This record gives sequence, structure tokens and C-alpha cells, in this order.
Amino acid sequence: MTRELIIDRTRCVGHGSCAELLPELLALDEWGYPSNPSGPVPAELDRLAKRAVTMCPALALRIAEVAEPRR
Repeated sequence: MTRELIIDRTRCVGHGSCAELLPELLALDEWGYPSNPSGPVPAELDRLAKRAVTMCPALALRIAEVAEPRR
């Protein structure tokens, strides 16, 4: 299982705090909204990812456990 950061685009209002906390995974587009996260959350960024979820004023972020694809 891997952990991925999920953005609820219906809730996001473009505060940008997530990209400030996690520039390794998120970047803001030209309108100030976060782009899609770039892959799974690495173990070393797990604490910051959890903080980004709790700090989001719009409650637009969550971390989901995702099964790795079968090979």
C-alpha cells in the first residue's frame, strides 16, 4: 500500500498553504490552485503531508491508502 495526497477540487478555494508546506509534491497553477500531486507521499514527507491536510482551511486535502498495481 502507498499513501497518496488527494485534492477535493470542489472544496479547494486556492489558499495555497498546501503547496507552501509540500513544494516537493504540489505546485500552484496560474490561478493559485494546487496541481495534481506528483506520485505517492514518500515516508520522509509523511509528517508534512499530514500537516498540510490539517492546515487546509477548506478541508480539501486527504491522504488515502492506495493499493499498488499488480505487476
